Amino acid sequence: MNRWLCFVVCVLLGLGMVLGGLWVPAHLRAVDDSVIALAGRNSPTLIGQGLALANESQLGAARLFLEAAQAEQIPGREQLASTIGNLAMQNPGWQVWGGPEPRLENLAVTNRSNPGSEPVTELVIHLENRQKALDFLRGSSDSGVQELLRFRAVTNTTLFPPSQSTSGQALDTALSLCGLLLEEGRLTAGLSNTVVALASAANRGGNTQPFEAVLMDLMTLGQRFNWNQLATFVHRIDDAEALRLQANLVRNAGVRLPAFFSAVQLSGKPAAVARYLMNFNQTGLSDLGDSLQFGAGGVDELLRRNQRLHRSGFGPSLAVSYCLGMPRLALAGKWLLYLLGGFLLAASAHFARPPAPALEQPLQVRGFHVVREFLFALGFLLVVVSLSEPFLTQEYQKVEFPFRLHLPTVGRVVPAEKTGIKPTVMNPPIVLTLLLFFVLQGLLYMASVFKLAEIHRQRMPPRMKLKLLENEDHLFDAGLYLGFVGTIVSLILVSMGVIQFSLMAAYSSTSFGIVFVCVFKIFNLRPARRRLLLEAEAEAETDPAKPAATAAARPLAVHL
Repeated sequence: MNRWLCFVVCVLLGLGMVLGGLWVPAHLRAVDDSVIALAGRNSPTLIGQGLALANESQLGAARLFLEAAQAEQIPGREQLASTIGNLAMQNPGWQVWGGPEPRLENLAVTNRSNPGSEPVTELVIHLENRQKALDFLRGSSDSGVQELLRFRAVTNTTLFPPSQSTSGQALDTALSLCGLLLEEGRLTAGLSNTVVALASAANRGGNTQPFEAVLMDLMTLGQRFNWNQLATFVHRIDDAEALRLQANLVRNAGVRLPAFFSAVQLSGKPAAVARYLMNFNQTGLSDLGDSLQFGAGGVDELLRRNQRLHRSGFGPSLAVSYCLGMPRLALAGKWLLYLLGGFLLAASAHFARPPAPALEQPLQVRGFHVVREFLFALGFLLVVVSLSEPFLTQEYQKVEFPFRLHLPTVGRVVPAEKTGIKPTVMNPPIVLTLLLFFVLQGLLYMASVFKLAEIHRQRMPPRMKLKLLENEDHLFDAGLYLGFVGTIVSLILVSMGVIQFSLMAAYSSTSFGIVFVCVFKIFNLRPARRRLLLEAEAEAETDPAKPAATAAARPLAVHL
């Protein structure tokens, strides 16, 4: 009864610890949505910031916030939509520029067939609007604006056709757009100084490509934003490199552009958003969009962790505050629960076994079952972590975006630079597969070493210990069997398309099995057998009444 009581207690406690570990929202390569929700509690929300923009008459930026809220199904979006709709109806003249712009109202001819908002590049590129913008800039007292206009006389351009050529409308449009941003004070001091310095160097015979690249970046932003959205977006960009990254991200955002714009504005950290999307270019926009529902604090926490967002569906979460404030400690505690759970489950199997019969009593060695249970717990921890950790085997998504821009008036795609990531042989899934096979083979090696030590401590004569070692040959060769099985399973999964093909990962299982079994048999088993053979021979010489011992031991010696 005591054994069965211990069995039930160990099973219940073990399962409880495993479930408790699964409920702790701490992960190795991801951040749980419950942690993001806690971080965003009481922080500015997307709806609140959108209403604030509408109250500040920034109709264009508020509309992008509304589109992001609608795409992510954020509660309260109906109120934001109503506020923006009323604001647009009361001020129809704000549709063109995205807000009140008294100095710029006369620079654009409203399209009567489509009186709504349109990208600012499409607005300025029209001949009449472009000419008005250039005339407006010529009257500017800003020396930086005049430096920009002098670039129209440069003929040795690299990326744009010269302004005086028949295709010069693209360069004039870019200069007009950049000049308007300078004149209206919409650029940061750092970016403004950089633009003027590059224009000055180009006008004095220097390399024109850096300045033209800045103009192209502004053009690509203007192709997707109206004036108010563009001015709001660039107001947080400090230098030309940051502008290049943001333009590349905007170009690749597609339908997720409102989410990207809202994440930048809500967090106030365009550099952190760019870094996150560069690290997770495939899933980053989706994760950023999901984090918007948790407010500015949630977006900031996701950017700070620089990990993928995991949407947990396992039930209630435990120790969320520790996962937010001390994520490493929470992860260590979670794995400790897995380890203790595996140990208790192994202990339950020990209590479920019937007592050893009298014939096997000399084979019982105290304490070794604890070692076996600990080894099982280590293997159990490895298996549970491999199965439960999100994105553990996913490849890195970090990439440098190629810089390509299609201008409406230029009939080709203009590349400014070529970037890319060279394929690597040791990608994360392969590394994790190698690590998994290595650890499993290491655990089998340790199990064989402990079994060898257990036989050495059993109260049996050397001749019988040699027989017991022969009986454990299958355990000692288990590394080879596991290696073959791992290779076969890997090849089957590859043929089914479940994992990416990799001969290194597939054959590493067999290779590790061969190495570990050879090390064990040469450096552990062989010396132990030699010692037992010598002990058996010495016992036979001192006790002639036991010739069978020598007869039983000599064939092994010849075999070795």
